[in-house]
Amino acid sequence: MTTPSTLAEWLAHCERLHPKTIDLSLERVQRVRARLSVDFACPVFTVAGTNGKGSTCAMLEAILRASGYRVGVYTSPHLVHFEERCRVDGEMIEAAQLLPHFAAVEAARADETLTYFEFTTLVILRLLAGAELDAVVLEVGLGGRLDAVNLIDTDCAILTSIDLDHMDYLGPDRESIGREKAGILRPGRPAIVADPLPPRSVLDQAREIGADLWRAGIDFNFQGDPQQWGWAGRARRHHGLAYPALRGANQLLNASGVLAALEAMRPRLPVTAQAVRNGLAMVELPGRFQIVPGEPTLVLDVAHNPHAVSTLTANLDQMGYHPRTHAVFGAMKDKDIESMFARMLVLVDRWYFSALPTPRAASVEELVALHARALAARPAGLAPLPPHEPHGTYSAPRTALLAALDAADPADRIVVFGSFFTVGGVLADGLPRRAARHLA
Repeated sequence: MTTPSTLAEWLAHCERLHPKTIDLSLERVQRVRARLSVDFACPVFTVAGTNGKGSTCAMLEAILRASGYRVGVYTSPHLVHFEERCRVDGEMIEAAQLLPHFAAVEAARADETLTYFEFTTLVILRLLAGAELDAVVLEVGLGGRLDAVNLIDTDCAILTSIDLDHMDYLGPDRESIGREKAGILRPGRPAIVADPLPPRSVLDQAREIGADLWRAGIDFNFQGDPQQWGWAGRARRHHGLAYPALRGANQLLNASGVLAALEAMRPRLPVTAQAVRNGLAMVELPGRFQIVPGEPTLVLDVAHNPHAVSTLTANLDQMGYHPRTHAVFGAMKDKDIESMFARMLVLVDRWYFSALPTPRAASVEELVALHARALAARPAGLAPLPPHEPHGTYSAPRTALLAALDAADPADRIVVFGSFFTVGGVLADGLPRRAARHLA
């Protein structure tokens, strides 16, 4: 084989290595990691959960950086560019910086078959391990116990909300899924459980291994009014905090878990109250209830399971009045798409179903059929639905968005959701200019 020389060539190589997209096991990747001698001398935070992981990582990074620490972050998946998965000191890594680490992992791999996620995780871990950092934040890709990120013994584990997703791999219920996610916990080290109603399996695992369990509502809590909020932990309090720059009702849950993690790690990484305020005020994360200014209003959200879509509907409900809501939607076929539709039917007037550039995606024909099933299954006696307009099917998210823009009035809103591929697809070439028809 010719040795790849660009990032695109290396990523294509990674996609060809393993017959499966997902192969949950640690033995193969652990052997390669041992040959690479990848480890961290600085504190490591590992974040797992069903929803809220990206926001939690972003807030943790922002507060630590506001305290003057040099922070490395690994998140996945990306919206547009692979390089988004790794940030060092607030800056997205450049493709050229990744190339020697791809070559090193390939040399250490020998005859091991690694998945795309396993290979690229080792690449980014190796880069971060040599970046002279004060702290590292790692987001679990899927589950926890058998995810490649769990190669690294965390100093502080954070579990965000736990709900039903990836059930083919993680189990049929919250207890099974919680048990897998609790696999990132370590004996004697902080285990921050930000879900206010965690599965019993999470609590049992923490106690069984002797983790330092921090529970939302017991070891830390928050309260707020429309203007400000406050947080209290075991020994520290924060009063009169401005709401995080990330929008949405669920962000206080995420921020509360972040502050608990920072209190738990205070002996090694002290942060000031002002750094907390500055970090929460400056944090940015595209695609998480992101409202793009202009007319019509545009909302981008990577909500891709029923739990996340429930949060999205709650956030949309709190927005101002819009005569019509247009939804650009594409999703993976292994998701509970019908339940996602059921939660959004009462809000959406017109749907724009999009194909996505991956074999895992549901076809537009499947989306149309599932939408019809969700409509037919809606129980009698619920709030009346808006008069649904004819839906459309499109070959790509950007094409669907252009159609929505063409149909929307200035006071309407357009919601793009369902997958990272859906939101990434409308962002890939920059957002199109919005000029509603009678304003053009």
